[in-house]
Amino acid sequence: MSAKPSVLFVCVHNAGRSQMAAGFMHHLGKGRVDVLSAGSAPKDSINPVAIAAMAEVGIDIANNVPKVLTPEAVQASDVVITMGCGDACPFYPGKRYEDWVLDDPAGQGIESVRVIRDEIKMRVVALLSELI
Repeated sequence: MSAKPSVLFVCVHNAGRSQMAAGFMHHLGKGRVDVLSAGSAPKDSINPVAIAAMAEVGIDIANNVPKVLTPEAVQASDVVITMGCGDACPFYPGKRYEDWVLDDPAGQGIESVRVIRDEIKMRVVALLSELI
């Protein structure tokens, strides 16, 4: 790993789980980690319920934009966290991969998304403790 580790969070639409994870990593990492997020089939905008759930904990992801997953983003990352992107995620030897099995917040109410958000936060905290 480089002096400043980089993490890529990937889910299908890059509109919920990966955006929340990136938001937590940016916030909790305080600039000590480079953070990317992408999707194998990105939506046009961030899930408004995910935005609301993150706002409840003081993290603003409202201006984020879903991005398409590229091989370059994977190659630029030390750690690739997948969240249900399946076979669409390119694999490169020498990268650390983790698959976080999490419910998809799409179409769910705020109560369910809060549970997903809190699970993501716990996993980001654990990952951050390993990286820095």
